[in-house]
Amino acid sequence: MDGIPAISASGDHDQFIYTGFTGSNLTLDGAVKITATGLLGLTNDSFRIKGHASHPAPLRFRKYKEVHEDWEVEYGPHQGLLELTNGTVNQKGHAFHPTPFRLRKPPNSAVQSFSASLVFGIVVSPLLHASTEGMAFFLAPSSNFSDALPAQYLGLFNYSNNGNLSYHVFAVEIHTAQNNEFMDIDGNHVGIDICDLHSATSSSAGYYDDITGSFRNLSLISGEAMQIWINYDGEATWIDVALAPFKMARPTKTLLSMSYNLSAVLTNVAYVGLSAATGQIESRHYILGWSFSMNGPAPPFFTAHLPNLPKAPHLLPLISPLATPTFVFLVILAIFFFVRRRLRYAELREDWEIEFGPHRFSFKDLYLATEGFKNSHLLGTGGFGRVYKGLLSKSKSQIAVKRVSHESRQGIREFVAEVVSIGRLRHRNIVQLLGYCRRKGELLLVYDYMPNGSLDNYLYGHSNRPILDWIQRFRIIKGVASGLWYLHGEWEQVVIHRDIKASNVLLDEEMNARLGDFGLARLYDHGTDMQTTRLVGTIGYLAPELLQNGKASPLTDVFAFDIFVLEVTCGRRPIEHKMNSDQLKLVDWVIDCWNERSLLEAMDPKLQNEYDADEAFLALKLGLLCSHQSPAARPSM
Repeated sequence: MDGIPAISASGDHDQFIYTGFTGSNLTLDGAVKITATGLLGLTNDSFRIKGHASHPAPLRFRKYKEVHEDWEVEYGPHQGLLELTNGTVNQKGHAFHPTPFRLRKPPNSAVQSFSASLVFGIVVSPLLHASTEGMAFFLAPSSNFSDALPAQYLGLFNYSNNGNLSYHVFAVEIHTAQNNEFMDIDGNHVGIDICDLHSATSSSAGYYDDITGSFRNLSLISGEAMQIWINYDGEATWIDVALAPFKMARPTKTLLSMSYNLSAVLTNVAYVGLSAATGQIESRHYILGWSFSMNGPAPPFFTAHLPNLPKAPHLLPLISPLATPTFVFLVILAIFFFVRRRLRYAELREDWEIEFGPHRFSFKDLYLATEGFKNSHLLGTGGFGRVYKGLLSKSKSQIAVKRVSHESRQGIREFVAEVVSIGRLRHRNIVQLLGYCRRKGELLLVYDYMPNGSLDNYLYGHSNRPILDWIQRFRIIKGVASGLWYLHGEWEQVVIHRDIKASNVLLDEEMNARLGDFGLARLYDHGTDMQTTRLVGTIGYLAPELLQNGKASPLTDVFAFDIFVLEVTCGRRPIEHKMNSDQLKLVDWVIDCWNERSLLEAMDPKLQNEYDADEAFLALKLGLLCSHQSPAARPSM
């Protein structure tokens, strides 16, 4: 049966519904395709790409020109499917509704309620019966995802924008791999992502039985069709997600629920889209049906009109065709490894880099220092890349090596010049940047190694670290203040850090604070005005004027320092999300304690009242003073 064309309506309840995709006019890119049977495939059949799909426009439709290939014959007449990925490894694909939806009426008001539903299936190779990565439903301000990466980035993010508030992406991921760098709970889960692949909340795939109330697991790579429901209540600022086998009614108890105000994330107008990506294992991501609605439930599917999901080919018929090319494959593999060995230490060098002199490290030295960037050397993962511990063979010095992408909006020459300039910073409370290396599509930044890791591991009891006493905390606060004063006023240029927070403060062997991670830092000359309108930073640390005009200054660093001081003093995160309640903001909570004349009740209870009261009062009052809404009322460092 041919897929029923997409239906779209406008008005108080803007919506669309696709029961199959033949004849639809989705906006497609990457590996995505509409199969001869009408399925939407987000990744295709060659096993090495990425793909996206989005609904192109609410009320206009045109015939989508299809491409039919020989391999499609084996899957038979399943009509109307959208194929997001075709099986090729390291692939991405997207599909978008052709025109964006207006999420706020009027502009800058709260984001309205919306609902979405998908019927999908993931088909994997019978040889491995395994998959990597997955797919996602998302809302974003743009349909351009050319810079997004496949594999663990799901075709949505890359090294530099993952975790960046200014990316304005809300997504629900359907994930078939466990990525430790994003703290995934397992390799078969559903998660809510807010500008970050570190899911705000997640759960193993499954549903709660309406009769028994018990949880029933679902395998996302079973090759069976499933349905997912996604709802956002704009008035209650509440998100919930439900999952169930196809043709089963929506479970009463949702799989995921959380309180979050998406007005702080989504733009006035946003595209509604789907994305999928593969890693190193072949898999295909299909969509049978897709619906969406503003201020109302997503239209239900008429199941008889949905196309069928293709089945993976049986194992035995595959063995004979594969036996013939095995020898050729092994020869190609041998050549590949020979060339790879020759290119392992290849670097990217240009004549203009000579002026930067000894700041350049060789890739071979860094590769050997980290034993080939083994996972056992991994210190952590941030929004700009992974950090590895290393030991230089010649000097026997311990180093930390951060691998970041080349995707700077500045020219690479200007970026390297700025990196080298920051490398000239010399202060006891700043992590020393020793140099850099360029190789293919990435930069490697080399820092002094900090043996005691980041401060947040101590504040929040990670990894069984000991609790910091007040003397250590007060010394850390003074150390970061000293480092910031050096950046703002003592060095030859003004340096704005733009991302001051506990996780970017590292501790040396004597537990002294060192401010690190200058990935967002900007430099300008004393007496001039920094001009930038790009909002960057971390939610909870952003000054009000940054949210209004995106313009950073030393006083926006002062505001972030205030949040940091309260974080260290109170032992609480800047924003805490609690189930069935609003967000708890640290500044507001400390102000409440002040108004109730019980300011010291804000102190971290883990200190067990063992602190100097005068110093504690000073820290708390200083934190409140630096958080003043008016920049002019804040003190300088």
